[in-house]
Amino acid sequence: MATAQFHPANVLDIARRARAAARQLATLSHAQRNDALLAAAQALVDRRAEIVAANELDSTSALRDVEAGQMTQAMFQRLKTSEGGVAEMAARVRDVASLPDPLGRTLAATELDEGLTLYKISCPLGVIGIIFESRPDVIPQVAALALKSGNAVIFKGGSEARHSNEVLASIWREALAPFTEIPPDLINLMHTREDVAELLTLADEIDLIIPRGSQEFVRYIAETSHIPVLGHGEGLCHVYVDREANIEKALAVAFDSKVQYPAACNAMETLLVHEEIAPEFLPAMIEQFKSASVEMRGCARTIALTGREDIVPARESDWRTEYSDLIVSIKIVATADEAIEHIQRYGSGHTESIVTEDDAMASRFMDAIDAAGVYHNVSTRFADGFRYGLGAELGISTSKLHARGPVGLEGLTTYKYKLFGDGHTVSMYSKGERAFKHRSIG
Repeated sequence: MATAQFHPANVLDIARRARAAARQLATLSHAQRNDALLAAAQALVDRRAEIVAANELDSTSALRDVEAGQMTQAMFQRLKTSEGGVAEMAARVRDVASLPDPLGRTLAATELDEGLTLYKISCPLGVIGIIFESRPDVIPQVAALALKSGNAVIFKGGSEARHSNEVLASIWREALAPFTEIPPDLINLMHTREDVAELLTLADEIDLIIPRGSQEFVRYIAETSHIPVLGHGEGLCHVYVDREANIEKALAVAFDSKVQYPAACNAMETLLVHEEIAPEFLPAMIEQFKSASVEMRGCARTIALTGREDIVPARESDWRTEYSDLIVSIKIVATADEAIEHIQRYGSGHTESIVTEDDAMASRFMDAIDAAGVYHNVSTRFADGFRYGLGAELGISTSKLHARGPVGLEGLTTYKYKLFGDGHTVSMYSKGERAFKHRSIG
């Protein structure tokens, strides 16, 4: 089994080497970056047995934690992978390679004056720190996005996935070793909480921190560090079935949103149903949930309407809970405004969906709801970088600055202004000898 070949250095040294690597990566051609990505994808496939074996070690240990109540079933599901999962990892890396170059794009061009032209050009952020739990596929996805966008990355994974993370990181580094123009410190792996604590102090070396975990964890990172944080907090997602909903569409959307992969952050946690459609919709929906072993927690009106004893009375805390499991809370609302108010109060700003044939109501809902993703007649499970055509994703950001929703290549780039002139000086303009044109040329 492969062993990660990382320098036995302190966190500051690692961060400084990553900074040096990022500067070198920024100068590579698009073809150089793509060739390396394709090599890394093939290495994942060729060495899939090693990855699966390492993951089995982690999964065996994690299963004991699940049985002891020290790990949730949702985290355990996110930890596990297989040969099919490794093939998907490789496919995501190839998807990233197939995307257009995110660097060197002209975002705007302005002729300030004759012979004086200003360009706004996309460029890498620099060094990214990503702190995550459980999911080993984070490493190949984020490493691919980092390389494609010319950034270096420092990973800190959870101890539950230590063997998987070490093998994946070492395979990635070894796959890129023949590409001598690519510095090995493109990818770095840390293990301890002490490493994270020191990493969060290195504002001069790290350009962005991306925490992937609970809302409390993301908040802790944001409050602890002076480094900009791109928050991937909890996903408390809703589906609202409007009175003008098509019943069949509503059943399909709500079922998929909850059951297709309940451990995902984009899975529905609360189903809101307009009172006028509830008598027809809810009995059929409840039967579908029951057939999939979904535990249901309903408001008093839901229980009274259905008369079912297998629906647990919902508590206030249920409206605030990301179950990440086969559990759903159900609430009957009198109006669309009540549904919107519920989402605004309890939602996490992740993904919200309305099912309705009333286009005006859909438009109103989508304008009123403040979330990274707002959908009409669509499962919340579509909130995903691959499904959006981004190739892969770093996570889903619920913040509003820099990047929002599934974060792909664009979220790892910034821009610089390049100004070309011919001996121009500011005094020419301050003295009135010349005048600005400020003409957009692209």
